[in-house]
Amino acid sequence: MKRLVLLSHVFFIQLLMADPLPQTRTAVFAGGCFWCIQPAFDKAPGVIKTVVGYCGGTEPSPTYALVGSEKTNYRESIEITYDPAKINFDQLLDIYWRQINPTQSDGQFTDIGPSYRAAIFVQNEEERKIAEASKTKLAASGRFDKPIVTEILPAMKFWPAEEYHQKYYQQKPTEFEMFEAGSGRKAFEKKKWNDGKPESR
Repeated sequence: MKRLVLLSHVFFIQLLMADPLPQTRTAVFAGGCFWCIQPAFDKAPGVIKTVVGYCGGTEPSPTYALVGSEKTNYRESIEITYDPAKINFDQLLDIYWRQINPTQSDGQFTDIGPSYRAAIFVQNEEERKIAEASKTKLAASGRFDKPIVTEILPAMKFWPAEEYHQKYYQQKPTEFEMFEAGSGRKAFEKKKWNDGKPESR
């Protein structure tokens, strides 16, 4: 019994001495089909978790059918939980720009409609300034011959999508690859981002 008590004390002391859990933050982006923007963020060092879902609307507990009806202000989105000591908001934006067509205002690629419009949802003034600077930098880069129209919007409640949408690229890789290629995303990415940095899908 004494041995068990001693071991429990040792374990408790080790817990106290252990490094605290990293302080995490979240970022929410809308970028058209949420299946297609998830893989790049999952691969990014410092990203702890991603969840696809809906953001931008006010109806409670939105469903895929409701959002897809295009009768709400919801957009297909992704919520990214990250460790700011390993990756910052600006670096997440660098990844984000490579997943979308920032000159398209009616949706993304072949997905047309309000629920597919791109947006950066900012949670505070600091994020707004970073997002605006990143957007300005992209516009000045010369990569695009049309205006950058991706919106920067105040953060709203994020609702996770149904489970069958989560990590779709892992659940149904063949279907995902066919859809991604057919949408024109891969060809656009190759055309506009052929320098290879930062890494995308």
